[in-house]
Amino acid sequence: MAVGETWGPRVLKGWPSCFTHQDSSFSVIEDKVLSVPARVLPPKRVYKNNGYLMVSCNGGLNQMRAAICDMVTIARYLNVTLIVPELDKTSFWADPSEFQDIFDVDHFVTSLRDEVRILKELPPRLKRRVETGTVYSMPPISWSDISYYRNQILPLIRKYKVVHLNRTDTRLANNGQPLDIQKLRCRVNFSALRFTSQIEDLGKRVIKLLRQNGPFIVLHLRYEMDMLAFSGCTQGCNNEEVEELTRMRYAYPWWKEKIINSDLKRKDGLCPLTPEETVLILRALDIENSYQIYIAAGEIYGGNRRMASLASAYPKLVRKETLLEPSDLGFFQNHSSQMAALDYLVSLESDIFIPTYDGNMAKVVEGHRRFLGYKQTILLDRRLLVDLIDQYNSGSLSWNEFSNAVKESHKYRKGQPTQRSVIPDRPKEEDYFYANPEECLKPSSYGQVSSM
Repeated sequence: MAVGETWGPRVLKGWPSCFTHQDSSFSVIEDKVLSVPARVLPPKRVYKNNGYLMVSCNGGLNQMRAAICDMVTIARYLNVTLIVPELDKTSFWADPSEFQDIFDVDHFVTSLRDEVRILKELPPRLKRRVETGTVYSMPPISWSDISYYRNQILPLIRKYKVVHLNRTDTRLANNGQPLDIQKLRCRVNFSALRFTSQIEDLGKRVIKLLRQNGPFIVLHLRYEMDMLAFSGCTQGCNNEEVEELTRMRYAYPWWKEKIINSDLKRKDGLCPLTPEETVLILRALDIENSYQIYIAAGEIYGGNRRMASLASAYPKLVRKETLLEPSDLGFFQNHSSQMAALDYLVSLESDIFIPTYDGNMAKVVEGHRRFLGYKQTILLDRRLLVDLIDQYNSGSLSWNEFSNAVKESHKYRKGQPTQRSVIPDRPKEEDYFYANPEECLKPSSYGQVSSM
């Protein structure tokens, strides 16, 4: 696409709606056009194309986001052409959004052209293979080294010309990869994956509304129905809710763990904190009730009943639905990934980000905030916290003892520079690359954010 075709309409939108007769002369318009800096596209990388790689992402927005970064990197390393990834439409969220509904697809394609060729669809002769169901399709092995793709996947691409990878989450190892591989993963994540202008503009509006009222904290309160059903965590739920969540867990065959002891899982720190537990932690961290608390989440299970204590303790409790008019969000309704994209943008800009569960959004936002200069992210030690909460609720700890223990245990869990942990042969237990992409971070002394 020519530079003028990409940027011309935006230049036009920047012009005044009315001109004087003199201003409407061609020379004046030409000057205005020339005064707008042209977008400089990176030169195309020239390489022998080994074939075409199609990928279908699975999971929620941030699970897919990380997968896209991995797949671009793999395509570049294998010298193949990548087809714009297909997003998950069959998971619990059933979001029909296409890639271009969430991300700026033209920016994605052009900004990476010096690394890899990306097409929006296969050439016609190969597209017919997809239509007839004759494309070679497979899930790659999880947490694989880049050499796996060179030795196992590349020969298949050369043989079949097109290979479709049908599961793409956590398919590239966290550690032990060449530096240029790690840096490209970051480039895709922090530069090439830009949300659509519609999402970006609405995100800026939400951030502006929050900033008008002072500092704000984003609380990623992962206490939604799907999270509870999947994890089997039912702390604070009544018998009817426990039965509902259990039925839901059995309804999804790919949720493999069925019989779950909620109490044991909670004590192991494997459950998201409940809204009631979260209130205690925020107060223990001396977060004042005058601060805005933005809830980055879907519908909280149990509704107002479960949110009552949080709303009482923090009157300035807001979310996108309370800051914006229904008409502003109408376009995004029933598109959970687009709604999550709004929360993602607000989370990046918050004074403090606090996730109550270490899911994909929590991890990816943590890593992005590290990239932006170690913006404070309080990483809750849930295993320790639920033990402290139980001791406080039973009267074993006074409030001061409880609060001091919470603050002391999280002194070094605020997103400071740290080395990513490596656990050979146990990739699920080591630090996630996208939570701490240390190869891409500038050496920096952490500027301590004032406590709230």
